[in-house]
This record gives sequence, structure tokens and C-alpha cells, in this order.
Amino acid sequence: MPARRVLALEEHADLLRLAREIVTTELAPLVADAERDEVFPREAFRTLGRAGLLGLPYAEDLGGGGVPYEVYLQVLEEIGTVWASVGVGTSVHALSCFALATRGTPEQQQRWLPEFLAGDLLGAYCLSEPHAGSDPAAMRTKAVRDGDSWVLTGAKAWTTHGGHADFYTVMARTGEGRGDISCFLVPADTPGLSADAPEKKMGLTGSATATMRLDGACIPADHLVGDEGEGLKIALAGLDAGRLGIAAVATGLAQGALDHALAYAREREAFGQRILDHQGLGFLLADMEAAIQTARAATLHAARLKDAGLPYGREASIAKLVATDHAMKVTTDAVQVLGGYGYTRDFPVERYMREAKVTQIFEGTNQIQRMVIARSLDRQPDDSITHLS
Repeated sequence: MPARRVLALEEHADLLRLAREIVTTELAPLVADAERDEVFPREAFRTLGRAGLLGLPYAEDLGGGGVPYEVYLQVLEEIGTVWASVGVGTSVHALSCFALATRGTPEQQQRWLPEFLAGDLLGAYCLSEPHAGSDPAAMRTKAVRDGDSWVLTGAKAWTTHGGHADFYTVMARTGEGRGDISCFLVPADTPGLSADAPEKKMGLTGSATATMRLDGACIPADHLVGDEGEGLKIALAGLDAGRLGIAAVATGLAQGALDHALAYAREREAFGQRILDHQGLGFLLADMEAAIQTARAATLHAARLKDAGLPYGREASIAKLVATDHAMKVTTDAVQVLGGYGYTRDFPVERYMREAKVTQIFEGTNQIQRMVIARSLDRQPDDSITHLS
């Protein structure tokens, strides 16, 4: 394996090799056509599920892989290096399982999680709303108890896998206060649940993003996950982990762009020598490598805190901010290295550049990440642990 990959534990090297083999041999040949034709890559997720790669961060007794988050994020990076839509989708699937895995009852977990974590059923996460993208406490979607059922009414925007998922983890208001939000598991075949037409996006065109409509969607009472009123707490905790997933995919996206730029710079000649040997291009590539290694280090540092059971919310925001801003810069520079060819769809770097932009927006915009970081600095105790030796 190239030295750029950081293995958290040597015994997990085979897992990283497996991920790279699957990505290279089974996913890479499908990317260009799927992204061009905007085809949802459901079979790619089945492939990852059969290999045990969709439930990696969850405990084995729940049906997951039981690997440290640090290792899981390296798998996500491998996927993101080749196919960002699938990398993001893998992260979102893990996020959709978070509530059930952390707050579900043993009966709920036994009933649903094995299929979810094996990838037999693909998940989606419904938090944002058209009027309240960065303020989840302002959501209007409601859930009303009706005997042995809950009836959900409202709309959820920007749902990754919207219209293609088999189940939806939905946050809905169950009271009048800003914090009176609960978490529900809504199967895709629930009457009253429907998807709008997918958004026409700049990038990640193989990933379906749609508004989900809940028009009196009725689910059994036992589809409430966690306690009533605990939904916002569950959502915010899940987003910390989800931000690390996006950071890892963004790092992989940047690595893929650098790989293509470097290959081109080694082959292309100008003024009698490889363009890699021109200092202007060499320095540009060096800065790209430094940015990627910085993003990777920030992401894995946050993962190590999480694995150690230490607070990591601020570090997750830092990783998401650093990795996605760097991904935007690195992919832009990759287009520059290829010159006019980089601006055409004959080479994947223009797609990488389009895909990088949205990583600065979802799972909390980078402006929101700066707010989170600043507020955490104000609350930080003098004796808090923010690093591991």
C-alpha cells in the first residue's frame, strides 16, 4: 500500500486492502457513466454491504464490524478517492443507523439493525427542512400520537438517498418547545411518505437528493427511537460522527484529484521537460499534498478522541472545516494542473471540483462549523483534554 495511507492498527491492514480492491476493481469502472447519467448506484451499496463495509463502526453484537472509528474513516477515504457519491452515501447510511444503535431498545436493535448494518436495507436521514436548514430546533414537521400509532406531517429537505432508501430516520416535533423533538424510524413503504423529484445538482449527480413529504404518515408507536423529546440530542450527537464521515470523504476526494494531477504532470511535457519538473507546478503539487495530509491528520485526531471516549465535537467540526476547505482548494488546483484538459469532462478532475463544493455545505455549512468551534472555545474548561499523547 502507498505510504500515504495511515493504518490505525496493523491488524486492520487487510480491511483497508479489501476496501481499496473493491473500490478499484468493482466501483471505479462504474463511476463515469453513473455520474454522467445521474443513475443512483444502488448496486454499489449492495457490493459494499456484502463485503461488510457499511456497518463497520458499530458493535459486532449489533451486526456491525466493530472496528475503531479511525479505521472506518480510512475506509471512507478509500471510497471517496474514487467515488464521492458512494462515499457520502456510505457515511449517510451509517448516520441513519446512529439513533437505533445508540438509543434503540434491545428489541428494536435485534429487529432492524442486522439488516441495516449488512446493507440489505439502505438508510436515509431526515433532519433539515426547507426553511430551517442550519437550525434544526426550528423544524415544523410534527408527530402526533394517535392510540398505538404516531402520525407524521411535514417536509424534510436535502435528503440523501431520498426516494431510494428503504428506511428513513426522521426527526419530528412532538411538543411546542424548541427542544420538543423526537426521533422516528419510518419505513419507505409507509403510506403518506413520498419523495419529490430529485434535485438537479452541480455535483454528486449519482447521489439522489430529494425533499421527503410526510402527509399523515402513520407508523406504529414502537417506531419511536429513544425517549420522547430526545430527538434533538440524538440528532446533534449523530452529526458529530457524520461530520467526520464527510471529512474523510472530502480527504479522499482531494487525494483522488491529486493522484490524477500527479499522473498527468509526470507524463505531460512543456519546454523540453515534464511539467512536474517546473518549479511552479511542483510547488503547487507540494501544497496539495500538504493540504491533504493536514486534513487527514485533523480527521484521524478527532476519530482517536471518539474512540477513546473523550469529547470530540469541536475536533469533528475542525476536521470537517479543514478537510472540506482543503478539498475545494486541492480539486481547483488539480484542474489548473491539467490546464484546458482539466476543464473538460474527458478527465475526472472537473467532476471532483464540482463535488468538492457541496462538502463545504452539508452536515452543517463551514460557517456553522466556525460558530461551533468558537462557542466551544468559550466553554472549554482549563483542564480539558483536547489531544492524545
